[in-house]
Amino acid sequence: MTGARLIVDLGRILANIDTLRERLTPAEVMLVVKNDAYGHGVDAVVTAAARHGVRWFGAFDVPTGLRTRAAAGPEARVFSWATAAPTELESAIHARLDLGVGDPRYLEDVADASAGRGVRVHLKIDTGLHRNGVRPEDWREFTARAAELERAGHIRVVGVWSHLAETSEATDDDARDEYLRAVEDAEAVGLTPEVRHLAASAAAYARSSYHFDLARFGAFGYGIRSAGGEDLPGIVAAAALVAPVTAVRQGAVEVGIGALDGLPSTLAGRVEVGTPAGARLLRAVDDTTLTVDAWSGAAIGDEVVVFGPGSHGEPSATTLAEAIDTVGEEILVRVSPLIPRTYLTP
Repeated sequence: MTGARLIVDLGRILANIDTLRERLTPAEVMLVVKNDAYGHGVDAVVTAAARHGVRWFGAFDVPTGLRTRAAAGPEARVFSWATAAPTELESAIHARLDLGVGDPRYLEDVADASAGRGVRVHLKIDTGLHRNGVRPEDWREFTARAAELERAGHIRVVGVWSHLAETSEATDDDARDEYLRAVEDAEAVGLTPEVRHLAASAAAYARSSYHFDLARFGAFGYGIRSAGGEDLPGIVAAAALVAPVTAVRQGAVEVGIGALDGLPSTLAGRVEVGTPAGARLLRAVDDTTLTVDAWSGAAIGDEVVVFGPGSHGEPSATTLAEAIDTVGEEILVRVSPLIPRTYLTP
């Protein structure tokens, strides 16, 4: 490595959480920590958030859920919604994870693995995104079976949830109506879910009618704005990707980070990066180096900020993403795990 690092300001993550809590009250924030907390490092992020009073974490898969449980402690609620293999289910039940279930066969698998231990489950209705979830025409049969398994002591239905497509306010409103019908159907067969959760970052931030009991915040928790969206008050980027100048040439400098470290080569010529003298054009992204327009007095060891909160003229991760038609989350999760994460503690 040449000195590149991802600097993660944990205090900014906690401040973002406070902003989201204020906006969401009385509902609760679930901090989503999938993909190694969006590249920020799940262990450090979860430890800091749990100490700050975050009670719910969204871990996506069981391995991340187990790491989250270890970092958050025994009292936290850790929600894992990816379909798990039988061996993973045993680990998940032992660690007291909450499991998302959006498929009738998987419901049976979870109940079989639980075998009377009453694992906590959240039943998922497909409200139009088609990312997992039981179709509305199959929902009543599905919830009736879940009620049978709950009475037998194999599961405990603690939540009903879904994902929004977020293609328009009208389609999201239709999805909300479908979701509410699903909750009513679940209650009609004797289920008593304690949490209802439908919305993630953008919809939960924008519309209070989607809050219910819990909202899942991934990108916004880390200060990653939506592609095509405006900066949000109180939501600040928590990570800065920095790397040193390794060579100074005529009119340009080389920087010790490149495509093999996760930076898309297609960024070349499309964006600027931050330098001690302000923003400069990113000319090229090679395997192990960047080429950046030089500045007066540039020297080996000077730090260049590829993305961050903007303090050196650098773009945000989402600004980079918009230049190549993707989203800020992808820019962050592509950063190689071999690049050290260094943490600023509040």
